[in-house]
Amino acid sequence: METADTSPGARPLPLSAAPPRAGLHRFANPGRFLQLSGRVLPWLAAAAVLTLGVGLAWGLFLSPPDWQQGETVRILYVHVPMAWLAMGGYAGLAVGSILSLIWRHPLADLACRELSPVGAMATALCLATGSLWGKPMWGTWWVWDARLTSVLVLFFLWLGHAALVRAFDDTERGARMGAILALIGAVNVPIVKFSVDWWNTLHQPASVTRLGAPGLHVDILYPLLVCGLGFSLAFAALVLARTRAAVMERRIRALQLAAARRADIA
Repeated sequence: METADTSPGARPLPLSAAPPRAGLHRFANPGRFLQLSGRVLPWLAAAAVLTLGVGLAWGLFLSPPDWQQGETVRILYVHVPMAWLAMGGYAGLAVGSILSLIWRHPLADLACRELSPVGAMATALCLATGSLWGKPMWGTWWVWDARLTSVLVLFFLWLGHAALVRAFDDTERGARMGAILALIGAVNVPIVKFSVDWWNTLHQPASVTRLGAPGLHVDILYPLLVCGLGFSLAFAALVLARTRAAVMERRIRALQLAAARRADIA
């Protein structure tokens, strides 16, 4: 028998016996979410491993060196997908925050809570690999230009959200504060994306998203796109697995609390 989360301050998840609601709320039922995600997660993880294995092998070992960057170009097979995930993941965090604040979607809080550590990890890898690439190409590990600084701000926003949602005993209040921070910080995402166009920076402009005339040769572009897809699938699988674990943890706590209450009554 399923039960709602009755821990202090937590937004209750609906009972599995409750009548389904229309729209996104029909996925708010923890039993339905666990059932659906349990079917999707193994396939998602397998696709991530397969795609990422092909992409990394292709990019790191089979693709040719760049005529300007030489072997250093291989860092981009990790750096560029991490940059995409840092920005795209934060856009997803903003969407989840809207679902939480406006539509009060019960699972949105949990998804956002589990998304922020993964997003912070992707952004940290973006910064680290960017520094590894910058040293041989620019002669320095770090420069305070618009792109690098805005990505660093994005990293602190990820960390701030992860810390804020866990800083309150009242979990609903923490989720609400985290959602507000996420929506305010979303202003930084277009700054990261267009900083190389708006300001004069050392960072090179977009090379992949120029439709019809990408700045990369196909021998480098294609494995980069495969790596991007593989890392995206792995990112989604990790967030989904963390969200499943959070739902199950809440259900276990709720069952334990209900059992303790029954024991007190008896």
